Amino acid sequence: MVLALAPALLGSVALFAATDDMGGMHAGHNVKVSAKLVDIVRLATRPFLDVNATAGAGYMPAFGCVSGPDHGAMGIHYINGDLVGDGEVDATRPEALIYEPSSGGMRLVGVEFIVDAATWMKNHTSPPMLEGQAFQFVNSPNRYGIPAFFELHVWAWRDNPNGAFVDWNNKVSCEGQ
Repeated sequence: MVLALAPALLGSVALFAATDDMGGMHAGHNVKVSAKLVDIVRLATRPFLDVNATAGAGYMPAFGCVSGPDHGAMGIHYINGDLVGDGEVDATRPEALIYEPSSGGMRLVGVEFIVDAATWMKNHTSPPMLEGQAFQFVNSPNRYGIPAFFELHVWAWRDNPNGAFVDWNNKVSCEGQ
């Protein structure tokens, strides 16, 4: 399942100067949120502020920057196929890291937690949640051409005027690609 789901998810998702403290503003990222899950994600993903750290941790870039005609953007997803296929969620180990391309390089803006719905439901009686944040269910067939899954975005490194857990972020752009 891991090997079958990871390549499909990689291709499907493609279609579609930090401060020293964890609070307050993040230089170049304008982060003001302080929800517990956001704080956990920021601490866990701090090593990935440098996009070069992704390869050694099993994250691979999907092709292209995900943007919407009227919803802002998501950015470029770097996905860890092993985490996608493990059927579990862990706030310290997101399945995808999301970067915004810019003239200065790639900026980490958030993460996406992704879990195969059938695998999850084999071992659980309700949809996944992390720190009180409910995952969204994406049924199959879907525009990604993959089995049904649960997902949750966390904009830990870029403020989102619509909320820290909303899929699209109006403050993220693909123009730098």
